[in-house]
Amino acid sequence: MGRAVAQRLSAAGASVVVNDLSADAADATASELRNTGGRAIAVGGNVTDASDVSALVQRAVSEFGAVHILVNAAGVLRRTAVFDMAEDEWDFVIAVNLKGTFLPSRAVLPSMREAGWGRIVNFSSTAGKTTSTLGSAAYTASKHAVLGLTRHLAMEEASHGITVNAVCPGLIDTEMVQDEIDDERKARYASSFPISRLGEPSEVAELVAFLASNRAAYITGAALDISGGDLMV
Repeated sequence: MGRAVAQRLSAAGASVVVNDLSADAADATASELRNTGGRAIAVGGNVTDASDVSALVQRAVSEFGAVHILVNAAGVLRRTAVFDMAEDEWDFVIAVNLKGTFLPSRAVLPSMREAGWGRIVNFSSTAGKTTSTLGSAAYTASKHAVLGLTRHLAMEEASHGITVNAVCPGLIDTEMVQDEIDDERKARYASSFPISRLGEPSEVAELVAFLASNRAAYITGAALDISGGDLMV
């Protein structure tokens, strides 16, 4: 989904800084964007490490002058039940999904405040409003917490021209989902949704692009579902 967002924002004219724990993966996406006429750089780094995040933002400001849009799309999913879960697994999921949203958000605020304009879009999940279909309690808890962080930061930063919103994808046909369930199980899930298919990363990217635009100037602190109607039933 992060790659799809980078592609969509680049197509809309944004200069894109691609971050990934794997520098090679980030570079592959940035190269793709440049090959299609976009402006993009890759910066490897760990979003749970404050020094890595600071370096990422400094590089973005150095390269492009400011940071106007932040999309917090990093995420991990584990499936261990609470009864069997080790403390380090809990810490890992919470760190990536929640701390990995907090640190970049904090880091971009000076640039956005200076500009008097900013858009922060966080990735939560339908698990942030109910319980996870595939993930563990750690995943569910982290995605609920992202919504709380989104609302509170939106309240703090509105007077600075910064909006903060969250997208809540349901079951999207990503590599992570493909690694977790086979085609037969995907089909069973899809048949239970009002729109009886899995979502596409490009569809999530369209929602993110809307929230990152001036068209969404009066939306902040919101959590927008994109789940094929899954939460209606």
